[in-house]
Amino acid sequence: MVSPFPRLNRFTILKLSPPQTLVLGFAAIILIGTLLLMLPVASRTGHSLNFIDALFTATSATCVTGLVVVDTGTYFSLFGQTVIMILIQVGGLGFMTMATLFALVLKRKISLRDRLILQEAMNQNSMEGIVRLIRRVLIYSLMIEGSAALLLSIRWAFDMPLGKAIYFGLFHSISMFNNAGFDLFGHYRSLMGYVNDPVVNLIVMFLIVTGGLGFIVIADIVDYRRKRRLSLHSKVVLSTTAALILAGTLVIFVFEFTNPRSMGSLNIGGKILAAFFQSVTPRTAGANTLDISGLRQATQFFIVILMFIGASPGSTGGGIKTTTFTLMIGAVISMLRGREDIVFFRYRLAQERVFKALTITLLALLLIVTVSMVLSTTEGRDFLEILFETTSAFATVGLSMGLTPELSLVGKILICLTMFAGRLGLLTLAYALGPKQGKPLYQYPEGKMIIG
Repeated sequence: MVSPFPRLNRFTILKLSPPQTLVLGFAAIILIGTLLLMLPVASRTGHSLNFIDALFTATSATCVTGLVVVDTGTYFSLFGQTVIMILIQVGGLGFMTMATLFALVLKRKISLRDRLILQEAMNQNSMEGIVRLIRRVLIYSLMIEGSAALLLSIRWAFDMPLGKAIYFGLFHSISMFNNAGFDLFGHYRSLMGYVNDPVVNLIVMFLIVTGGLGFIVIADIVDYRRKRRLSLHSKVVLSTTAALILAGTLVIFVFEFTNPRSMGSLNIGGKILAAFFQSVTPRTAGANTLDISGLRQATQFFIVILMFIGASPGSTGGGIKTTTFTLMIGAVISMLRGREDIVFFRYRLAQERVFKALTITLLALLLIVTVSMVLSTTEGRDFLEILFETTSAFATVGLSMGLTPELSLVGKILICLTMFAGRLGLLTLAYALGPKQGKPLYQYPEGKMIIG
């Protein structure tokens, strides 16, 4: 079987594991994007962007984060914005997914090693049906992005010239579906000018939610009419997503109801819409209709929690993922009830899943705490502001309280690394960087220790 990357496989990939291939692949895309954004043609002024800022922007786009050190709408030219849009699309769907697209178009067969890499990239338990899943990922993505781009273009045609409206519709459709959060409205405003616009709000929220559900869930929903059932994974993702959005809407609505710097001046309908949007966007999207820096501290900290949880596995979003969060909650409830098994929808989950969820959560906390501590020393800003920015970077959200454009050199590098780790996944990075170990040939005797 011929691989989509025959030369690369012959000399390099044969010696690399799937996690190592993913890490190097994303790093290569970021480097190419950095070099393109450094070209004079990428800026409106014709001056080259410095390496660190270009690297930060390319990393943010490829890792579908949305944190920016220069304003996307006012600094970059059409060429630069197009580069960012392509990086978002490739980074959101994954470079192996895009490579598979070219392989299918060229009618090349997908090698076993490529299937293994796709399995790792899509966070699947087996290779069975992986190429079929990738086909559906590409079809669903193009259909959703295309439909949303058309609707946004029609809406924005009332506010700007038709050509600009079409371009804005395409860019923001790709950005929001891939949960990137980049916008072209300039001056770091995001969608604050459309806080009372139900059309823009509903379309963008639909893009964010569908992109964050994961392609496996979308495929499951599409097949529901034929199968008349949903998988356990889809049930957990959908129920957790709905619960988090509703709880987030209620909390933000209550905390910000009288805040003059956020929702205080809006009517009741506008407040509900704004609270709903701000509850959806921490699911790693990064767009905002309210000034994040103007929110009350309680709301900002609550958004940190939503960002930390993030989107769902196999999606364009980051965070520890909804399933990890739900599994941890299920473990706590089972322990409080004195039960050994964790049961969701009449299915018992294996102990291995609990260990994996615990590992992911603790590694994420360790990374966020470490980076926040270092940034609190190098940046000299309020700790909540630093924690917010760090969590936003790890969860590839892109929401900002205004710190990112003012980061020091050390801060920019740290946030870049945090975005990269958040997009690839801490376990993938650990498997890529750590030595390969087989199953142990023996077990130690069981010991006892007091817990709690």
